[in-house]
Amino acid sequence: MDEKNRTVVTEFLLLGFGNLNHMRILAFTILLIIHVMALFGNILVIIVVAATKSLHCPMYFFLSQLSLSEILFTSDIVPNMLRLILEGGGTVPVSQCIFQFYLSAVPTIAQCLLLAVMSFDRHVAICRPLHYAIIMTFTHQVQMVTICWISGFSLSIVVCIFLKKLTFCYYNIIDHFFCDIAPLVKLSCSDTSSIELVTALLAYPIILSPFAFIVASYISILHTVLKIPSAIGRQKAFSTCSSHLISVCLYYGTLSSIYIFPLKEKFINANKGLTLLYALVTPLFGSLPKEANSHGGVLGVPVIQE
Repeated sequence: MDEKNRTVVTEFLLLGFGNLNHMRILAFTILLIIHVMALFGNILVIIVVAATKSLHCPMYFFLSQLSLSEILFTSDIVPNMLRLILEGGGTVPVSQCIFQFYLSAVPTIAQCLLLAVMSFDRHVAICRPLHYAIIMTFTHQVQMVTICWISGFSLSIVVCIFLKKLTFCYYNIIDHFFCDIAPLVKLSCSDTSSIELVTALLAYPIILSPFAFIVASYISILHTVLKIPSAIGRQKAFSTCSSHLISVCLYYGTLSSIYIFPLKEKFINANKGLTLLYALVTPLFGSLPKEANSHGGVLGVPVIQE
């Protein structure tokens, strides 16, 4: 292909949800309300955990970090999505589009790892309750959370470095409401083998490895809980894990559908719906059970007598 005849793309056209016509204001209002509720719920979790001394324990510390990741993700995606709904689509510069992807990738990676850390916390609390205070010290909590966030920032930078090397020409239409990596790679007119290899090497371990760790942790937890003689004791043990299980199911259910088992192009609207669920509904309902089902904490976990 003649390099001189290429029309270099400097901005992308995001179609959003298309022209909603008379449904535009209604859709904007509903999604805005959900967004505000999700932000308020997660901010409230952080404030309550920070202000209440009785909640200064590992479980609630990790929950506050999970809420922070959800706030960062929705704040990056939703405002521009709402603008696209009102305008029926809109343009965004290539550099800004890549930066938006970076800001969404950081909390996504961090949240995957945070969910694994939370499962480890529940495993220690239920399976090794007598060693809980020794293992889950505040220093260890900070170290684990720091690793989660550093991994999010550093791995996202690696992907964006390869993304910045791509050349975009001719076509600039993205049938989505935010700049995700898949449509960006698809629109590139340069060699994409490097970034495809990098994302494959990073995405699957980032998503599947923490999920495998969570499954292994809960198999061990289930084995321990079944040893508890009383029904009330088993119920208390399960109640300490319920909020985390709900978050895992909501998060990995939508995330795997989007990135691990993506829908074909003809089902792009369904993919938009899953992404919308991931960006709006998951942070909303993910914050609700945190306070309702997590009450009792480590003190509610019965000690298994050998």
